Amino acid sequence: MEEPKRTLAYICPKCKQTVAVEQSVFRLAAAPSKLPCPCGGSALQVEMEADHVDLTVPCSYCESEHHIRCPAHAFLHEKALAFSCKATGLDCLYVGEEAAVFQAVRRLEEAAAQIGEKQGEKGAFLNETIMTEVLGELKEIAQRGGISCACGAKDYQVKILYSAVELECAQCGAKLRLPAATGEDLEDLCCRYTLTIGGKGEL
Repeated sequence: MEEPKRTLAYICPKCKQTVAVEQSVFRLAAAPSKLPCPCGGSALQVEMEADHVDLTVPCSYCESEHHIRCPAHAFLHEKALAFSCKATGLDCLYVGEEAAVFQAVRRLEEAAAQIGEKQGEKGAFLNETIMTEVLGELKEIAQRGGISCACGAKDYQVKILYSAVELECAQCGAKLRLPAATGEDLEDLCCRYTLTIGGKGEL
């Protein structure tokens, strides 16, 4: 019987290359793991406890480390989990099934390339055109009453980040982060008639 595995991926802040590592669940659970970039400039740290996983993630956007605590069940069983840099809204780590993680990484690399192109430029958003279109789509969804929370509430707050929009339920505090950096982010939103904050599968 094949051991269950998890794929973890992040962008190294030193060499700016994607680091993707596949690890067996048993190995991750056995002892704290340090998953380094081949360049030696950074390493992802994973420590599993009974009910949660502590992650120390090198961030190529703010060039600091993010300390993340994730429920163990989600870490071990979700198809794909995304964790983001609070300063930019961009994803800094993916965990999950190999195919889903690599699909997400391709989008992350596209956004990272845009950051490289914009270095030295001043702008409110990573891609102002995409952000404008995403906000327009959100407005249309809201006007037809298509935004709600899994708890049943309809009231929410909108926070606009550098490369994402975050919706937060005014009643229970659940959040839904919508990437707004690439054309694919916009296409994904255009295909959605409704949005559920805190709904299953929402990252």
